[in-house]
Amino acid sequence: MHRHRELCERAVDPLEIAAGLEAHGVTDRTATHFRHRDVFSLAEEMYARVPRAGDTAAPAGTSDVPRARADWALLALLPGTLCAAAVAGLRYTEGRPRLAVTVAGVLAVALALRAALGRGPLRAAPAWSPAPSTRAWSCLLLAYALLGDGMLTTGLAGGPDGPPTGGSDSPWPIALASVLALSAACAPAAWCAHLFAVRARRRLAASRALEDFAASVRPLLLGVFALFLCALGGLLALSGAVLDEPAAYAGAGALGALLLLARLLTVHGFTHAPAVVLALAGVGETVALLSVFAGRLPGCEALAVPVRTVADAWGAGAVPALVCGAAALVLLLHVSRTLTRASAHAVRGDTP
Repeated sequence: MHRHRELCERAVDPLEIAAGLEAHGVTDRTATHFRHRDVFSLAEEMYARVPRAGDTAAPAGTSDVPRARADWALLALLPGTLCAAAVAGLRYTEGRPRLAVTVAGVLAVALALRAALGRGPLRAAPAWSPAPSTRAWSCLLLAYALLGDGMLTTGLAGGPDGPPTGGSDSPWPIALASVLALSAACAPAAWCAHLFAVRARRRLAASRALEDFAASVRPLLLGVFALFLCALGGLLALSGAVLDEPAAYAGAGALGALLLLARLLTVHGFTHAPAVVLALAGVGETVALLSVFAGRLPGCEALAVPVRTVADAWGAGAVPALVCGAAALVLLLHVSRTLTRASAHAVRGDTP
């Protein structure tokens, strides 16, 4: 690494380092002396260990392991806090004041989420920022978590007769408990992402082969993912008990898992898979909901049969559970292959 440091600092990916090493006469036989099977494996570890030239250098004597900071820790609590305030406002207002509280609450939670995702372990570098379409699909999935199940239930029954009001006389129920739990889950998501980054970076420094690193990081990744699911399940149970609503463990839990995995990939520079999977999940839920209303058209009754069958068997919440659960499983398989590579944890000085 010292001999080829300039090459590593200029490289944009491990393949560029591998090409440079081969140009300098480094062969697979040479790589075996460094306990690597070939030049590409050696190049990937060098890419992971040497900071890029454009990164902000860390102060001398400091570790490259990211540390917990009070700013992002507090920002991660903000979405859940503001969402709880908005839900309380909906419960204690009527008429136009309730509409004003709803609009203000949505804007406040959206801004809080933007701030929380802009700092700390959930922050994506500017070059890896999600596309506007990815953000739009994420918002659609959250909107379905709030309104979708109630609209699907009333749609299968022949309704709805009007827009939701958020009160007891609403034409269809709103899943406030699910959205409150998902907003509050921003805090455990940030801490789980921080835990994964810290432990993965330490294991990268201690490992001497890419296979050893992957074997040690995969259980860590699955453990952090399970920890987040436990925290989200607890938040769903608490929100359901406080608001006296059924806790949508399957649907909201699958959506929370999907959003966490998508954000982890984005943070580490892999933006294509999250964009595609989130779009497919959003399209799946939208098509399922529209098929119910399209089935009312003459001769189109068969369009609503699949969704009606699923809802009659397991309830309306089974639709987002199946869609988001399948999407989360696809991303989990992708994450287990992608984030266990050393190059996914390359040292970067611009990490906040």
